[in-house]
Amino acid sequence: MRNDNNKNIPYKIYLEEHEMPKQWYNMRADMKNKPAPLLNPGTLKPMTAEELEGVFCKELVAQELDDTTAYFDIPQEIQEYYKTVRPSPLVRAYHLEKALGTPAKIYYKFEGNNTSGSHKLNSAIAQAYYAKKQGLKGVTTETGAGQWGTALSMACAYFGLDCKVYMVKVSYEQKPFRREVMRTYGADVTPSPSDTTEVGRKILKEFPETTGSLGCAISEAVEAAVTREGYRYVLGSVLAQVLLHQSVIGLETKTALDKYGIKPDVIIGCAGGGSNLGGLIAPFMGEKLRGEADYKFIAVEPASCPSLTRGKYVYDFCDTGKVCPMAKMYTLGSGFIPAPNHAGGLRYHGMSSVLSQLYDDGLMEARSAEQTAVFKAAEQFARIEGILPAPESSHAIKVAMDEALKCKETGEEKTILFGLTGTGYFDLVAYERFNNGQMSDYIPNDEDLKKGFDGIPQFPGNEIK
Repeated sequence: MRNDNNKNIPYKIYLEEHEMPKQWYNMRADMKNKPAPLLNPGTLKPMTAEELEGVFCKELVAQELDDTTAYFDIPQEIQEYYKTVRPSPLVRAYHLEKALGTPAKIYYKFEGNNTSGSHKLNSAIAQAYYAKKQGLKGVTTETGAGQWGTALSMACAYFGLDCKVYMVKVSYEQKPFRREVMRTYGADVTPSPSDTTEVGRKILKEFPETTGSLGCAISEAVEAAVTREGYRYVLGSVLAQVLLHQSVIGLETKTALDKYGIKPDVIIGCAGGGSNLGGLIAPFMGEKLRGEADYKFIAVEPASCPSLTRGKYVYDFCDTGKVCPMAKMYTLGSGFIPAPNHAGGLRYHGMSSVLSQLYDDGLMEARSAEQTAVFKAAEQFARIEGILPAPESSHAIKVAMDEALKCKETGEEKTILFGLTGTGYFDLVAYERFNNGQMSDYIPNDEDLKKGFDGIPQFPGNEIK
């Protein structure tokens, strides 16, 4: 039963400590069609635990390969750390509803109230914990907009681990303050591609003027991990283990909504690699998969990096250097590099295999948004709701507002939920460009996309349709 009495619903809904999740939820357990396994690019056979453990922490490999266990206990040490930054508030956007003149009810889960400024800390602390438990010296990673690198540097500082971050060059240059937060927490930050790795030097030789990509940075981080004793590589999105950890977002959200008898009709999240969207929708998608309830899910991606809306659903390399396993996903090709005017994250060439399978099965929708429209929505939201949103989350804001305005036209009183998973204080260069009228929209044409598609590996059963 839905409770639409505004007087009974506070602006911000917080959970009590005893209501916080004690387990992560694994959507794959309830999926009829499981995501395709990671493949060894040399043998084209599914990656084994032994092979993956050379790159990832042992416990994380077990989580990555398990598509049948529905719930994983959250270790007590991680629960204790979560208490310092969680629960995050579920906010009723009363002011936004009024400004839009919509009969829709709008809610957003705000993950920006921590020093990292985003939801990334939910998985960073988990991955750092398992690295420490394994007795490792440190970890390596990549970061695009810098939110994941910031979160991981915080987590590594907490557990006393070394942290090496390869930051996409264009972001390294555009976001010096995000870089300095990472260094403040003890991380070593290198612009990618760099001359510190073999794969970086190779990419620079072939593309000397490149501004970098997540695919490039992943290649460098993996090489740095496998060539250093006592190190492992960790990833902030895409992988099933990351979506598992991020399910705390959706689990908290659902518990908060259930307390007031609220059932969302539409659930919206921005989509780059999949951690934000996957975390928010997890328990709701579980209900849909089990036939217990129905929801409309919308993934929103940038028009400049449209993996779901314009990509191919095939096996592809997860990185530009082609040193990682291959994943079946919606992809633009591992060689695809977003235009330098792309402001913010969501620049990965592929999408989580879990979300790709759900999308291919018709269980969720996908839309792309141009960045000037996204920043216009972000600015409007900031002025109305008082929060400066990250560019990534602003994609979800844009579509949430679109859906609310549709309700205004039709008179439908839908309940809309979206994820606001970051703040925009380190993105002020992008806001400056928008406010100065210097921001433009770049949408890759078919020829641009073909260059990426041409690099997708060809083998029997992996033909591009």
